[in-house]
Amino acid sequence: MGRSQQTFNKTEKVKKRLKKKEEKRKKMAARKAEAKESGKKGIEFAYVDHNGNLTDTPPDPSQKVKYEAESIEISIPKTLESDKEEIDPIRKGKVSFFNSSKGFGFIIDAENNEKYFTHISGIIDDIDENDKVTFELEQGKKGLNAVNVTLIKE
Repeated sequence: MGRSQQTFNKTEKVKKRLKKKEEKRKKMAARKAEAKESGKKGIEFAYVDHNGNLTDTPPDPSQKVKYEAESIEISIPKTLESDKEEIDPIRKGKVSFFNSSKGFGFIIDAENNEKYFTHISGIIDDIDENDKVTFELEQGKKGLNAVNVTLIKE
């Protein structure tokens, strides 16, 4: 004779699911009864006041601000030639770390003390740690990289 496919664990799961469903139905009925008793229907309309907050009362028309459609700028304003600052692309810095066998290192910028990665392919002169160098910045895969690194002769 074959065994029943219904295990104890399955019946417990079914009982739990039915119990949750019954509790949910009871909670819903209690909320409906409370709403009928108090006479509240909730917020029928939601308004946005002058600060952008949702309220159940209409906003005060005296605080309404009118904007001209032409005064709204959607894009970035164009920069004028007089607004542009001439930024020197060549920067100065100091080599904080350089591993010649692996072919990479780091340069600390003298102006903002930022560390920039440099690869042997972007180095023009032979450099070592604590050398003062000039370099240019280029966007790499993981951030800005120092390229065209030349040694400052003192």
